[in-house]
Amino acid sequence: MYFFLCNLSFLDISSTSVTLPKLLDILLTKRHQISAVGCFTQMHFFMCFVCVEFIIISVMAYDRYVAICYPLRYAVIMNQRLCVLMAAGTWIFGFMEPVSHTILLSHLFYCGSNEINHFFCDPSALLKLSCSSTSTVESVTYIFGVFVGLPCFTVTITSYGYIISSILRIRSAEGRRKAFSTCSSHLTVVILFYGTLICLYMRPTSMQSLDQNKLFALLYNVLIPMFNPIIYSLKNREVKSAIRKVFNRRKMFLFIKRTQTYIDCIP
Repeated sequence: MYFFLCNLSFLDISSTSVTLPKLLDILLTKRHQISAVGCFTQMHFFMCFVCVEFIIISVMAYDRYVAICYPLRYAVIMNQRLCVLMAAGTWIFGFMEPVSHTILLSHLFYCGSNEINHFFCDPSALLKLSCSSTSTVESVTYIFGVFVGLPCFTVTITSYGYIISSILRIRSAEGRRKAFSTCSSHLTVVILFYGTLICLYMRPTSMQSLDQNKLFALLYNVLIPMFNPIIYSLKNREVKSAIRKVFNRRKMFLFIKRTQTYIDCIP
């Protein structure tokens, strides 16, 4: 579990490093400029990390499925060799798959405005600037969704279907609680990830607007990588203890402050 968490952590750091430094540079220096090479490079790595995240979340769902449904055989099935192969395959495929998409987008004609209505070089924003046919790029995007997104989503949903079924068959309440605790963090990450992407890319065209797309893209680029460490850390006893201490100190501070105010008001 921690091996794949390390991969997810590295992925979060890498994905935010692709878009946020340029955004901060724009906000601080007021230079709203990016070179064509820089734009397509940023877009390519953004799509690579999205593809990697699709697969790594599915791999982690399968890992949780084996841990819950086959706990005694977990160490045998999810051995070190298999974990390394799955992680390596995820990163290699994730970086190879978007190459064709980037090449097609870079060969379009951009003869109109050169202002990107976004805070990074998002593929949908670049398509709106093109004055040539984008049907081929859109077809490749749908193919990407069918052959990458759909299988990953199916594996994730199927894994959690078996997990929930196994948890419900556990007789003791304590056993069900421990089993659910094993996969609750990853399930929360799955809901956030797919929920944001569905709102961003799966809405009807009539309901889409660039301002809303920018908002959902900001949630995906900033909030999800920020929440992932918090979500997984909440399972740690030391972290939960530290959070309780912070809240207890806050409550004590408010109690003292209110008591002092009450005393000051007594004539």
